Amino acid sequence: MSESPHIIDKEEQIDTSKVGDTISRIDAPKKDEILRNFDSFKSYLNRRIALGESLGLSEEQLAQVAEKVADYLAEHEDPRNAEENLLQELWKVGDQEERHKLAHMLVKLAQQS
Repeated sequence: MSESPHIIDKEEQIDTSKVGDTISRIDAPKKDEILRNFDSFKSYLNRRIALGESLGLSEEQLAQVAEKVADYLAEHEDPRNAEENLLQELWKVGDQEERHKLAHMLVKLAQQS
């Protein structure tokens, strides 16, 4: 049996190129549960960030992963609420530096959830 690719490997190294594969493995009902309202989305992010922190990821590493997740969501998912719509619009109009700063802010927002 082959192992599914993960963003963090067994040596605790980050491979952000696997973000899309990892997200696409979430089944549709679970993905809808996560994205249907903004509080559930923040709660999900909070749990994932806590996991990353427990593995020793820095805020910068967490923001890099958040940036890749946001890229994937903007490209592949329709917003399911007003907050996600706003985030997607901001993401689309932002340049690389602005997107990176927004990713940092999303990490901080989720940490407070």
